[in-house]
Parts: sequence; C-alpha cells; structure tokens
Amino acid sequence: MAGWHSTACSLCYLNCGLEVQLDGRRITRVRGDKAHPRSGGYLCQKAQRLTWYGDHVDRLTTPLRRRADGTHEPVSWETALAEIAAKLREVRDADTAAGRPGSFGYVGGGGQGNHSGGAYGTSLMKWMNADRHFNALSREKTGDFWVNGALFGSSAVHTAEDVEHCDLLVVLGCNPWQAHGFSNARHALNTIKNDPGRRMIVIDPRRTETAEISDLHLPLRPGTDAFLLGAILALILERGGVDTAFVAARTEGFDEVAAALAKVPVDEWLAHAEVAREDVERAVDLILAAKAMTVRVELGIQQGRHSTLNSYLEKLLYLLTGNFGRTGTNNLHSWLMPLWGGSTGRRSELTGFEYIGGLLPANTMAEEVLSEHDHRVRVLWVESSNPANTFAGTHDVERAIRAAELSVVVDVAYTETAALADYVLPAASQHEKWEYTLFTFEWPTNYFQLRRPLFDPLPGTLVEAEIYTRLFAQLGVLPSAEALAAVAQAPRAELQARLKELVAQLPERAALLPVLLYRTLGATLPDGAAAIAPLWAGAHRAAATMPVAVQRALGTTASGPALGEGLFDRILASPSGTPFSTHTQDEIWTLLRRDRVQLAVPALLDWLGELDPAAERPDPAFPLSLVNGQRRAHNANQILRDPRWRRTDPDGALRARVADLAAIGAEPGDWVAVVTAAGRVVVRAEADDTLRPGQLALPHGYGMAHPDGHGERVVNGPRINLLTSSADRDPIAGTPHHKDVPARLEPATEAERARAQRDSERVAAVRA
Repeated sequence: MAGWHSTACSLCYLNCGLEVQLDGRRITRVRGDKAHPRSGGYLCQKAQRLTWYGDHVDRLTTPLRRRADGTHEPVSWETALAEIAAKLREVRDADTAAGRPGSFGYVGGGGQGNHSGGAYGTSLMKWMNADRHFNALSREKTGDFWVNGALFGSSAVHTAEDVEHCDLLVVLGCNPWQAHGFSNARHALNTIKNDPGRRMIVIDPRRTETAEISDLHLPLRPGTDAFLLGAILALILERGGVDTAFVAARTEGFDEVAAALAKVPVDEWLAHAEVAREDVERAVDLILAAKAMTVRVELGIQQGRHSTLNSYLEKLLYLLTGNFGRTGTNNLHSWLMPLWGGSTGRRSELTGFEYIGGLLPANTMAEEVLSEHDHRVRVLWVESSNPANTFAGTHDVERAIRAAELSVVVDVAYTETAALADYVLPAASQHEKWEYTLFTFEWPTNYFQLRRPLFDPLPGTLVEAEIYTRLFAQLGVLPSAEALAAVAQAPRAELQARLKELVAQLPERAALLPVLLYRTLGATLPDGAAAIAPLWAGAHRAAATMPVAVQRALGTTASGPALGEGLFDRILASPSGTPFSTHTQDEIWTLLRRDRVQLAVPALLDWLGELDPAAERPDPAFPLSLVNGQRRAHNANQILRDPRWRRTDPDGALRARVADLAAIGAEPGDWVAVVTAAGRVVVRAEADDTLRPGQLALPHGYGMAHPDGHGERVVNGPRINLLTSSADRDPIAGTPHHKDVPARLEPATEAERARAQRDSERVAAVRA
C-alpha cells in the first residue's frame, strides 16, 4: 500500500488535518490526520472529494494574452511578464506625475487554503503606491470586523467560540452540520445533543440539520434577525439577566445600551419576526440558566439585512450576560500572522465606504473601476479569486474587468474572470507547492500547519512567489543576483540588517520585503520551501508580541530572536501542524486594544432605534426571500471546479416548499425561473419543506463553465450573482444581503426549459 502524506483541507477555514494517498499525480484516498493537534483525525464528506482538486482539464499550463476578438492566445512567460511590467510602469509613472493615489486594484491576498501568494501580491499593490484591496473577507466579514474595532479597540481583534466546553450553544444564522465553522463540528454537535446537562438554541428561518437536533429552534422570518435579537436583549434586561459584576469590571457604556434596549417594542418586533413570544421567553430562560454560553454566528446574519447591526447585537448577547473571557464562552484569539489589519477611518474617495481592516467592500470593486473619477482603478489584478462569479452584480463586474486598462489574473484554472482578462498567469496548485493554513482562530491554544507539496508543479506553471519575483525583475527593482546571494549566505542573525541595507539602496524596495525574503532566506530553506520564507517574519513577530504564550506552546525557555527562530523551525519540522501560542484564560484581556470593552456604539444604537417593521414589508413584486448561497453536502468554494466531484445535487437545484412551487404550477424536478430585480436564472426545482413558507434557497459554488469535451464550454448550475445587485448592501461595511434577496418564481419558458435540460445533460456527460 502506498504511504500516507500529511496535508490539510482547503474547503472551509477550519483546514482540518488530512492524510492522503497518491497514484502519480492523483489523490486516490483521503482520511483524517490523527496526528493533527487540533482536528485529531476528524473528516467530513467534502474533504473526501479533494481527489478532484487540481486534476482536471481546465488547468492552465501557459500564460495567456487576450486577442482583439476577446479570445486568448498562449505566450511565453517572458513575453507576458515584460508586457505586463511595461504597462504597470506606465500606469505607476502616470499616477506619480498626476499626484494621484495608485490606480491599482487588487482582488486577492490568498484564497481558501491558498495563502502563500498573498504576501507577494500585496507587495505589488504597495509598489504601485496603491491600497485598494478587495477579497472574500470584504464580501462577507467586514461588518463583524468593524464591530470588533468599536468594542475591543481594533478590527484585528477577533472573537472565537469555545463550543467544546459550553453548556449552552446558540447557533445564529448558520448550519454547522454542513458549514462546520468550529473544530470537529458534527462530533461536537452530537456530543451536546447527547449530554443531558447541555443545551442548544438555533435561530434560523430554516429547520436545518443543526436545528433538528437542538433543544429550541426559533424560525424567524428572513431579514428580521436584528428585530429578534433586539427583543431578546430587551427581555434579558427586563428580567435582570445582565451580569452586573462583569459589566462593571470589564466594560463601559452600559447605561447608553440599556436606555436603547428599554425602548424596544418587544411584542411588535417579535410579531414582525414571526416568532412566538413563549418560545423567545424559553430561549431567555436557557440563556439566563447557562453557566457558560457561547454564540456561533456566520453568514446568515453577516450577509443578511442589517448585517453590521446584527454583529453588534449578537456580541451584546454574550457581553451583557457575562459570557465572555471564560472557559466555555466567547473569547478572543491570537494570530501568527493577521489576516487583516486595523482600521484608520479612511474612506474611499469614489464610494465613501470605509477601509475596514485595510479592505474595501468587494461590492464596490466595479464602481472603483467604472467611475469617471480621475482616481478610478485603471489596473485590476486578480489572484486566486473569481469575482466574475462570486461578487454581487455579475454584469457590472464583467464590465469592470473589460473596462480596466490592464487586467491580470493569477490562477490555476481558466475561471470566468480569467476568460475576461488581458493576461492570465498559470499558478501551481495548492498541492504542488509549499502552503499553509492561516485561519488561526483558536483559544486558548492556537495552531498552524505548514503543508508540504504532494506533487511537482505542472510544466508551464509557477508558484506565486516566483511569478511576482520575475515580474519585479522585469520592473527593474530587484537587487542583483550577487547581492541577494551574499545576503542568503550570511548568518540568519544578520538577515534583518542586511535586508535594510538593500532597501536603503532603493527605498521603493520596502514594498518588496516578501520577495527579498524569498530570494535570500528562501534559498536556504530545505526541500524547496523558499516560497514560505515570509513566515519567518511572522514567527518573529509572534515571538516578540506574545513571548510567554509562544514559550508555553513550544515548551521552551528561549527568548528574543532565539524564540522566533525556534518557532519558525518548529513550524518547518511539523508536517501535521503545531501549536504556536498557548494562553491562560485570564490573559485574554491582554488581547484587547483598550482597557475595557466599549459597549456603546452610537451609530449602531441609533440604527437600532430607527428599526421600523412597517418600513420592511415584502415587495409585492418580489414576495419571496431567496437565500442566495446555501451550504449543502457537496458544495464548497470554487476551487473544486470539476463537476465530477459532486456526489449529490448535480444541477445546484433551487430548494423551495412544495406549496410555493405549486403556486406557479410547478412540481419538484421541473425547470423554473427565479426572478429578482437584478436578473432571471432558470434552475431545477427540488422540494424542501424545512424552509419557511416563502423562502427559497440556491447553493453557492456553481455557475462555472467547463470544457464539454467537444470544443465548447458548458455552465454547471446557477450563476447566482446574476440575481444580485451590488447596491443591495450594508450601509457601513458594504457587505451584500445575499441571505435575503427579494425574489419571485415563474414558470420557465419552453425555450428556457430546453436549454437548461440540454446543458444539464452536457454536464452529466462530463461527469460520466
């Protein structure tokens, strides 16, 4: 039997440890890695299908350049990089001459499980004197980050849930049975279910698999989370459920919050949410009886109506009741290398939206390009991302990609975005290079895994580090090979000082530090691990900012630079992952960026006071609510492009109640049209009476075009962002309202049914 190789899953941000067997360039078997210090052998059904990642006919193996007719032609690496560099230099010089900010827009910074390229792409953005950065986080999470900044002092202070030790789990706007989101999710949920001393509340319009095993399900009407949470908080205050000792010792601003909650018309808001008061009172009973409650949230509220306000209210739920900073409650976590930064309050000149965590809303990317403003984005650089399929308002995104003076895609496959770009640069896949997990969200011990390559890169592809380094060479800003070699050969203790010397010779090299590390330290790393050289800086940062926690995790007394070197070496030597920090529970308060939690956030308390059920009645033209991007058994992110990976739901069916289908004369299995203000998509119908009446659901992870084996391409399943508008977004974070899109159903026309059936059969032939 072939040996097992350690790696990690890349289908959700838990990045569970895996072991795989190989046959040539194929993954043939997958199992959980029992040696992984966090996941300990856990494996879900999606990870078992990683056999399909990177092994399909849509892989890119040569750079592409767009012709005048919109098609692409293969070109050499030298040609592609030289032409791209010339255009970048031209745009940078024009920006400098005009005294304007860099007109470079960067979409990326690392995709799901594909993080090593992010440091290099960010270097290019900085060299272009630009900071317009968009990615998946700014499509989903920045409202949550904004609230963290208001409460805890920095948007980079991020919360975690202690599901393992809680006696009450509140699941809000998510379905961990399918979406996971915390370690060993199904095992943890079943453990709570089978323990008579533990309870679970699920707040979700649909009776999800998680709701089915809960003690209490509150099936609120879609889009009313803020009303329901406001009412629950008001009842907690009314019943004396505030932990006054915790609030007095650890927070400020309670009086303002209490005054706002005292004005909540509880019965009116519960009627609007369509949840029975007796069920809500029971939820409050469970919350007040809990010794350690933790609240788990996800995109159901973070991409729902009032999303930033929702994030505030869910945090007040555990803060006011004192379920924070203790075992079994919500906590904070450390970072090896932060995924996002702090916020300065700076706003886009074009849209007025704030840079949250250093990111602009993905929903505004097209506006930043298509604007007539002199400071618009002129160069669009997309790495390990597919905005043409994943950002709201597909048509506007497509127009923006075409309108950019230069558009470049760095990816492993010919994505929908690549098909529109001026240049496409083929990257090595996650399994063909050194990679790492970067969603380090654990407390009190936090973990990191460096993943070794399973295969050699496909001929014609390059790791991102090499792509950017060759580009910078074309731009003429790299030191000479001799100068880089001299630094590489010097003792590691001198590395930082010698890099400073290289930057002093040409100050613009300050943007290139990851590239300089790649060409110096990287050259000394074992087994071709050069691309992960920037981790060295992250290890030293962690050791400098939390030395005691790192010492505990490593079991060492080393300090200073020796501790940073020890952490870096431990990471390199731990293929199944390693702890990098271990805190004691009381040390959580050292992670705040202010002395006390600031409960009162005026903008959000004003928003709460302005909530009005009468202003949020359904539009008669679009009376249904569409969940646009549902988690299911065999959908994930878009890195699994090959339709053969799906064991279920091959068409990406619309799920709806039987009665809602019957209302338009349709039955399960029929082709029907979903219509919104933005567009119309024809989909296969499937019955699902776990949904609320009037609620529809479409899955994410579909809508990708594949070679059909006959020289053409066929789209698999719904392109759901044809149904969304980038303008339907949160007023603070700009995140889309994907989980409550007003919609209606219509019978498909005969022509639509024929076309949809034909495409379904073509995809089935690909799967065969």
